[in-house]
Amino acid sequence: MIIEFRCEREHARRWMSRETLSIDGRDVPVQIAWAATAEPRPAGLDALFELERMVLHKGKHSGANRLNIAPERTQVRNQAADVIVDFTGGARDPNSSAPLYLRPLFNGVAGENAALAAILAGDLPVIDLVNEVDGSVLDRGHPSGEIAAGLSGGLETVMARTLTMVAAILSGRQRIVPQLARPAGDGPRRGPVGYVARGLAVSIAKEIYRLCCYAPHWHVGWRFNKGAGVWQTGDLSGPDWNILPDPGHRFYADPFPITWQGRTFVFFEDLDHRVGKGIISAIEFNDSGPVGEVVPVLEKPWHLSYPFLIEDDGALWMIPESSTHGDVALYKCIRFPDKWERHATLLSGLELADVTITQHNGLHYLFGAWRDGTGGYSDSLAIYYADRLLGPWLPHSSNPVLIDRASTRPAGNFVTLNDKLWRPIQNCTDGYGAALALAEVVELSPTAFKQIVRHSVRPGPLWPGRKLHTLNRYGQLEVIDGSRVQPKIRALGSKFPSAMPSARTSPHTAC
Repeated sequence: MIIEFRCEREHARRWMSRETLSIDGRDVPVQIAWAATAEPRPAGLDALFELERMVLHKGKHSGANRLNIAPERTQVRNQAADVIVDFTGGARDPNSSAPLYLRPLFNGVAGENAALAAILAGDLPVIDLVNEVDGSVLDRGHPSGEIAAGLSGGLETVMARTLTMVAAILSGRQRIVPQLARPAGDGPRRGPVGYVARGLAVSIAKEIYRLCCYAPHWHVGWRFNKGAGVWQTGDLSGPDWNILPDPGHRFYADPFPITWQGRTFVFFEDLDHRVGKGIISAIEFNDSGPVGEVVPVLEKPWHLSYPFLIEDDGALWMIPESSTHGDVALYKCIRFPDKWERHATLLSGLELADVTITQHNGLHYLFGAWRDGTGGYSDSLAIYYADRLLGPWLPHSSNPVLIDRASTRPAGNFVTLNDKLWRPIQNCTDGYGAALALAEVVELSPTAFKQIVRHSVRPGPLWPGRKLHTLNRYGQLEVIDGSRVQPKIRALGSKFPSAMPSARTSPHTAC
């Protein structure tokens, strides 16, 4: 297979410099056909991108920066392409005889200007991949922007996820095309200079915030609830939420409660801001709340978070998130709660965050936020299935089954209510960890997946925090987490209101 990217020569970007596209581990050749400019770009765009490179990206090039085209790449290679991906806003190449002609659309419009317009309006666009032959939409996704700093970062993120979708289509796997609402687009649109200026101001504000405060600083909320909980009400009403105290220089996140051998513990990510790496810790609960001290239970040279717990075959198991290590590892509880041994590697060679497992119709299903090395960390859902917990785990036929920052990333245990399967999800529309959503899984098999988001749960007066990140319940014990301002100097504590926005420094922190 030979893939041809059709791009505008006068606006060549560094992301176009690739000579291959990875498809299921195979490097498929890519050639470039340089086309004439279909429409001009905003004045001074490349100069603004260079300013962002120096100020926002600390001198590092992004995929949106200008590409100096080597002479040998100025002409189309003399090979007939099997697939053309037309990134221009112009008419279809009339000389093309490729069996498949793909056109990316950004909020329904072709070309880089359409992507820039969406970003300048304050949001990343919904991406459609259209078959130009018959007009059918082959895939659709809405990228997340955790790492999309500035206009150039936004464009790079959009194009990176577009290539993810192209690779998924060319893999030959069936695609599940979701119904995703496009951003309204009726808000104030900033010009490129204003957008960069705003990005610079935000960047400066974040740096000042990080100098004064630990950022982000997550905390765990808990309550005993004898009645209907968040799953039944769809909101945070009910008994008051309590905050699990932390030492200040450490934060707690991703709470998972469990009762085992007659004792109840809440396991969570425990991150020391001074080190910047998470471990898994736990604290015991009795009928009145937490008792004793926080106990470290699992530490590795790499970052750990999201300690998913599962009982199987008479044993207790943990799958902590270790996407920075590139695997999904299963740990067995040897002594509860503080001794765990690595038992098996369920999956390897991939970035998969917040792994969560459920059983459905006789199979185990493993969900995780998947990333192919580019783009955001919270917009792509991968599913694997197996007959048993230890595997072997096989990929869903449509991986990644969903690309949508609002309804992809797991946020806690699956729940079965009235014979219906539900999953909590992170709604990252307004940034990582901004809100939760509750989705009913209406179809799940090795070849199908469909969910419907029924409720959105956002921070408010009932929760002493700005964000919502994880939701779990075991018996009457409900737990959530969110963020707060945590000054580095205690004397500054009274000068920062609790609603001050938090800043997230790394997608792997409190993931």
